[in-house]
Amino acid sequence: MSTVIKTARFSTASLLLAGALTLSLATPALATPPGIPSTGTAQAELNALAVASEGSSSGYSRDKFPHWSTVSGACNTREQVLKRDGTNVVTDSSCAATSGRWYSPYDGATWSAAADVDIDHVVPLAEAWRSGASGWTTARREQFANDLAGPQLIAVTDNVNQAKGDQDPAQWKPPSTSYWCTYAKMWTRTKYRWGLTVNSAEKSALQTMLGRC
Repeated sequence: MSTVIKTARFSTASLLLAGALTLSLATPALATPPGIPSTGTAQAELNALAVASEGSSSGYSRDKFPHWSTVSGACNTREQVLKRDGTNVVTDSSCAATSGRWYSPYDGATWSAAADVDIDHVVPLAEAWRSGASGWTTARREQFANDLAGPQLIAVTDNVNQAKGDQDPAQWKPPSTSYWCTYAKMWTRTKYRWGLTVNSAEKSALQTMLGRC
């Protein structure tokens, strides 16, 4: 093989590698909470959920779900999720994110300021209250609100999270339809892990969303 051909192939390979590295550095990580089940497992868990009429919001307060608890040192749950779900996240001495990039799978937007990102409780706290958490101890509600072991917390665009409020999937779905499958898996797993109920409209919506998987 001639030196010219070898050099040309080496140059082409170098350009492809450089392009791949540039792309990997430019593209923020997709937020992926732990414990998202397979489609088959999510279906089995959805089938196993108790169906019941949604309870009352009477007595509900976010204060009854102490959240953003300290994880380690100066870092709390919110800061932990920001680091987990972002790319090149830099934090200061108090663990607050000072720079980084966050991709919100709910709407496909990318942000470079932590202030533009909310940590969504996939199953909202008020929804959990109406689905069985009203009978929990405060300690258990705190564990739920700071659950880093399951797919209950995710970094997303702040105004999208605010538009969701405390609505279930029969009332609200992520704007990006391509994420409906994953969202349904996350919601179902969270309700299953924590022994919460679903109402009939909610279960039907989840079934439809799983059908997109």
